[in-house]
Amino acid sequence: MISASMVKELREVTGAGMLDCKKALEATNGNMDEAVTWLREKGISKAAKKASRIAAEGLAVAKVNGNKAVIVEVNSETDFVAKNEEFKNLVDAIAETVLDSDVTTVEEANKLTHDGKTIEELVVEKTATIGEKLSFRRFALLTKNDDEVFGTYSHMGGKIVALVKLSGEDEVAKDIAMQVAAMRPLYLDRENVPADVLEKERGILKEQAENEGLDPSKIDMIVNGRINKYYEEVCLVDQGFIKENKMKVNKYVESKNSKILEFVRYEVGEGMEKREENFADEVMKQING
Repeated sequence: MISASMVKELREVTGAGMLDCKKALEATNGNMDEAVTWLREKGISKAAKKASRIAAEGLAVAKVNGNKAVIVEVNSETDFVAKNEEFKNLVDAIAETVLDSDVTTVEEANKLTHDGKTIEELVVEKTATIGEKLSFRRFALLTKNDDEVFGTYSHMGGKIVALVKLSGEDEVAKDIAMQVAAMRPLYLDRENVPADVLEKERGILKEQAENEGLDPSKIDMIVNGRINKYYEEVCLVDQGFIKENKMKVNKYVESKNSKILEFVRYEVGEGMEKREENFADEVMKQING
């Protein structure tokens, strides 16, 4: 009989999760030392000790198969590991497995299997063998109709990846994916800008105009003009087209009898706390470790 206190003790020793500790004790008939070894062999104990580390580097990748496409981000602690073939293969395996599914959350995706192992198990295993904390952060699955096309673009070796869906031609889709990667649009068009975001931006612009000592009777007009500039920065269809900046994206797309339907842009580590490297400290840790 495996008691709660035994599970708790093993967890404190190894740092592994409760469920993994319970499995380890069951597999070793309650032998604590063998359970520790079992966890280490499975890579779980070693992986757990890395749980507090910051994994904000890594890779994003987009894959297309027929009328489905996926974009995923998997993180590592260092850019060095992100260039490792073993890590790249893990990212590809995750992307292909998710692409072949209909999951909607990372939690669901982690339960999918690839070559007999769940994605969660693969990440834990690679964390142990590669020696850094790895994390499957996010994904997006897109589907299209037969008369629609996908476009993908990868920049800086997978640091920035864009996936777009539109009605039109493959060449246009590739151009728009490049636009999304380069120009960081936040929204497809003005209608997609949330009301609270717009209100906050309008408030900031109004305060700026007031602080500039502008004519109070003209402030609303000035703010409206600056809001239009804001739209040109954050709305994809209002941006200047990167291949011909005097032309707006929407005009370019219309000239090609196309329409942008959806886009996703991943920049590795965006919004995450970045690991601060101190080389001298790292060296001393290795010497004293």
